Amino acid sequence: PHGLAAQKAAGTIHTDFYRGFIRAEVIPYDDLVRCGSIAQGRKEGVLRSEGKTYPVQDGDVIDFLINV
Repeated sequence: PHGLAAQKAAGTIHTDFYRGFIRAEVIPYDDLVRCGSIAQGRKEGVLRSEGKTYPVQDGDVIDFLINV
């Protein structure tokens, strides 16, 4: 959901994601397509690590890191 804090967005998938949220690794969709993979996006510096309050943006591809 656009504008929702990352932790709350994770919680919309599963409540355990909310409780165990560590961080979100975020890459814009267009950058992911251009890079071809998340690993390449990390190498090129377009993959960002964001905290609980990061406002989810339209087009974000997010890998939630959780500890449950």
